[in-house]
Amino acid sequence: MQMAMVGLGKMGANMTTRLLKGGHQIVVTDLNAAAVEKSVGEGAVGAQDYDELVARLETPRTVWVMVPSGKVTESVVTALAERLSPGDTIIDGGNSNYKDTMRRGATLAEKGLHFVDVGTSGGIWGITEGYSMMIGGEKEAVERLRPIFETLAPAPDKGWGHVGPRGSGHFVKMIHNGIEYGMMQAFAEGFEIFREKKEFGLDLHQIAEIWQHGSVVRSWLLDLTVRALEDDQNLTDIAPFVPDSGEGRWTVFEAVDLDVPAPVLTLALQMRFVSRQDERYAARLLSALRNQFGGHAVKKVG
Repeated sequence: MQMAMVGLGKMGANMTTRLLKGGHQIVVTDLNAAAVEKSVGEGAVGAQDYDELVARLETPRTVWVMVPSGKVTESVVTALAERLSPGDTIIDGGNSNYKDTMRRGATLAEKGLHFVDVGTSGGIWGITEGYSMMIGGEKEAVERLRPIFETLAPAPDKGWGHVGPRGSGHFVKMIHNGIEYGMMQAFAEGFEIFREKKEFGLDLHQIAEIWQHGSVVRSWLLDLTVRALEDDQNLTDIAPFVPDSGEGRWTVFEAVDLDVPAPVLTLALQMRFVSRQDERYAARLLSALRNQFGGHAVKKVG
């Protein structure tokens, strides 16, 4: 099947490689000329701009957008919509907010264009393991793209599915990432408790390996924990600073809007905020208050 890929970051480039190996014809473009050249070397057709990209595609055209969410996605989708024709399809495989996706889809529908949102999980390992894809959009449009999804998935009949109308794919991926925050936080806290139990001299890497087989907490995240702890259990070269891509906080916002209690997911997000504070004013005030009402000793700076 012929299609185009806009955006050759790590994930977009890896997806392109997997599609090429699956026999698809791919036209690629990216601001990074070296990334385009690399994909061309693997068998893709390069395009310098959107005009050339669209011209190289047969109708009905399919363009997969794999760029950062927000303003970048907005500008790319708008630029493509100005060049595509009724019946063509734009796929957004990034981590867009589902509300933006619904709005963009409605706008594109007025022009006769199909818009399919694909919440994509798999990271840098998807190139070999396959990608998990949660897909939203019109059933007919999704079905036409089946060969693409079957190639990118872990197996043609596993790891992907049409979950609902426009926006639902990104919504499901948003909640997926919120759950991921909670699972990661649980592993992080548990292993920190292990590390602080000095009297047992626990081997954290060994424990993680034991859990990989037969344990109810075995998972891909546990497998990645094993890899992370293999060389340095103290993680001395890694700063305790944890960003969030946005989907975790969107999940919490959604829980609030729907009156759904989600304390684990909410706290996992808050702990990422804590990791970014070199000096916590709140902790200083807590210490001062303990001193005020109870005369408790205060640890001075320096």
